[in-house]
Amino acid sequence: MTTRAGMLIAAGALVAGTVTVLPASAAGTGEPVPRPLPPLAWADCGTKAYPRLQCATLGVPLDHDDPAGRSITLALTRIPHTAKTSQGPLLVNPGGPGGSGRGMAGYVAASLPPKVAAQYDVIGFDPRGVGKSEPALDCRPGHFDPVRPDSVPRGADGERTAVERAQAFAAACGKKHADVLPHIDTVSTARDLDLIRKALGADRINYLGYSYGTYLGAVYARLYPERVRRMALDSVVNPHGVWYEDNIAQDYAFDTRHKDFMAWVAKHDSAYRLGTDPAAVEAAWYRMREELRDSPAGGKVGPGELEDTFLPGGYYDGYWPKLASAFSAYVNEGDPAPLTAAYERFGEADSAADNGYSVYTAVQCRDAAWPRDWNVWRKDSWSVHAKAPFSTWNNAWYNAPCAFWPVEPLTPPDVSNDQLPPVLVLQATDDAATPYEGGLALHRMLRGSSLVVEQGGGNHGVTLAGNDCLDAHLSAYLATGTVPRAEGGSEVDAVCAALPAPEPEPLPAAEEAGKKTGSGVEEKAGSGVEEKAGKKAGSGAGEKARGKAAARVQRAGTALHGLLGHVR
Repeated sequence: MTTRAGMLIAAGALVAGTVTVLPASAAGTGEPVPRPLPPLAWADCGTKAYPRLQCATLGVPLDHDDPAGRSITLALTRIPHTAKTSQGPLLVNPGGPGGSGRGMAGYVAASLPPKVAAQYDVIGFDPRGVGKSEPALDCRPGHFDPVRPDSVPRGADGERTAVERAQAFAAACGKKHADVLPHIDTVSTARDLDLIRKALGADRINYLGYSYGTYLGAVYARLYPERVRRMALDSVVNPHGVWYEDNIAQDYAFDTRHKDFMAWVAKHDSAYRLGTDPAAVEAAWYRMREELRDSPAGGKVGPGELEDTFLPGGYYDGYWPKLASAFSAYVNEGDPAPLTAAYERFGEADSAADNGYSVYTAVQCRDAAWPRDWNVWRKDSWSVHAKAPFSTWNNAWYNAPCAFWPVEPLTPPDVSNDQLPPVLVLQATDDAATPYEGGLALHRMLRGSSLVVEQGGGNHGVTLAGNDCLDAHLSAYLATGTVPRAEGGSEVDAVCAALPAPEPEPLPAAEEAGKKTGSGVEEKAGSGVEEKAGKKAGSGAGEKARGKAAARVQRAGTALHGLLGHVR
């Protein structure tokens, strides 16, 4: 083991130090010779929210097996440590694949307890192909422009149109980025992480990864177990399903989560007036979807765009109130404007989304083999759709370019590991994007890891999002390296209660006035002494404190899930 002194990053090393990348062979000798890695030149790039933020770039080999060949550039950010003793770099990744991580450094440093954050250089980065890293992929700009064909195929012609669209995307990627695509994959990105470590002058790294970032972390740990100091993995990809099977598991899980949302809307019928029966509310949603086939809301929200709009609600229930309001306005008032606004906020793709999707497909299609026979996709998608119709076909088309990808797939590494220090695994039981089985599977594969479960939680990305119990486990781990341990042989080492579901947003003043005007005898009868007393009792310090706490949780959750890319 390396001592803590070996973890320290000297300020001079960040400015003037020189380290080496993977060696190249000396001509005629076969012996490797070091290739110098330029030092990181950090420059201030602070924002109003994160005034201490710094930025740098790092050149890395496009092909790690040819380190003397072409270089590409990674974009990095940093919040430097302020404590006298540093625990080294904490690399943070938001997932994807295709997610930009430069914004994560400031958020994580600001969200951890100050005494913990002060001990780390928190490092964000755009992985190869992403965002400000160069070259950035953009295979087919405008691929998600509305209105797309209905995601659920309507006969052979509808399916053929969608297949041709997926083929066009894959062909555009192959034509535009032919030299880069063979090197956009998880293993190459993990090897980039080790060059970031070297450029930082660190003997080992600390790592916090969300979603796909958990798989990236697990692959890095498999390649470089001796370089891992601490590793926290939040909302875990199932390594056994990379990637076709994992997407099928998502289809079932997102349908279940959509039903949870429908039940929440039914529970708050007084706000949304869509009925008190969850099944009836869900039926109304599918009727809305059908109507949008012939008359897209605002001229741009058809069935596929509707699914794109509501899918973020499967990642984070903090979006439910606004989604429910748009749903209600369309059904009850025939007003498509809120639905269009919701699409523009939650579902509409921009240039960043085009880049993210290009990297997503490049990584997933290269990482592992997908069925090349479209008949397999058709059979599986119809079978799953019969039980889980919410997003099965939408997800199939999202991944369909992998059936026609122009680069041959790799074999995923076995990420089983018995050489690591304790790894902290954090997982919600009802997560749709990375179902609970994935967290349990990776926990079993990483010997000595600790599993912390958010019982009943349905959000994806659960630390630094307002759950104090989960955050306490993460903070203790980063501060001291300690993890909880179960008693009695349980696989779950600690359990945290889920955050409560959100409350409906207050009605606009005009709508509230209309409700009061239309109120009858029953409402008047309910406005007696008991109700007035209850209102007074609820308006004290306790109510205000609860309101502030809920607002804090909402701000944290919305900020984190924006960074994780759950709003496209």
